[in-house]
Amino acid sequence: MKTFNGRVAAITGAASGMGRALALALAREGCHLALADKNAQGLAQTLDLIRTSTLSPVLVTTQVLDVSDRQAMYAWAARCMAEHGEVNLVFNNAGVALSSTVEAVDYADLEWIVDINFWGVVHGTKAFLPYLKASGDGHVINTSSVFGLFAQPGMSGYNATKFAVRGFTEALRQELDLQRCGVSATCVHPGGIRTDICRSSRIDANMTGFLIHSEQQARADFEKLFITDADQAAKVILHGVRKNKRRVLIGRDAYFLDLLARCLPSAYQALVVFASKRMAPKARMPVFETNDEPRL
Repeated sequence: MKTFNGRVAAITGAASGMGRALALALAREGCHLALADKNAQGLAQTLDLIRTSTLSPVLVTTQVLDVSDRQAMYAWAARCMAEHGEVNLVFNNAGVALSSTVEAVDYADLEWIVDINFWGVVHGTKAFLPYLKASGDGHVINTSSVFGLFAQPGMSGYNATKFAVRGFTEALRQELDLQRCGVSATCVHPGGIRTDICRSSRIDANMTGFLIHSEQQARADFEKLFITDADQAAKVILHGVRKNKRRVLIGRDAYFLDLLARCLPSAYQALVVFASKRMAPKARMPVFETNDEPRL
């Protein structure tokens, strides 16, 4: 896909961050848009920004949507077809973050992040894939993370979902290559992108005193690691789609961690443990048994 002019793109997580940046960038290139997000206010703001900053006469539709809701995703895909006539691209971009130890993480929190980060991508891919094939020229763009290439302590739920997105998308791309159906797929691995994901993330209390000093301090520290702005990320993603890349890395931090994982596929973990010990609070949390009784 060398041009987006006149095409139709469906984007989840369009109320802010990379989703909003992708919508604005595509609108400037004359691409019609179907935008979805759970945040109705943010979605309306994205629509206003498109209307006030884009000269191209593009059709933009919006849908307040929870990507974890399979039926709602399929209904939205059908609505996109009814309103736009075709769909050429789907950006499964919506995602959330969760910080917790494996031992203490609540099952409800794990189900929450899996439902959004993984099942949301699956729902979006499967709901739109028949329409992309019908267009004769389609592309699936799924957002994983640099932490779909490189694991870190305290983020097991996030790591698991992003590794899953990577595996799902790479298998999809191979199937599409074999089918030669005019549809392709790209997996996106952003590093630290300046979005709202940190402010909307869940940080479990078990992390305090273990890997972080306080929730407030942790959020501030995480924000400092976000070195790439969303507009630049959108530019890199769209370039990757034009080049039909299988994998898109965003940010010098993503390239560094990817290289580290390639060069030291298992040994990198020891480096992460060493760095975590140096950065972690001196007062450690008690270790918990499986029955949740504290062992002092």
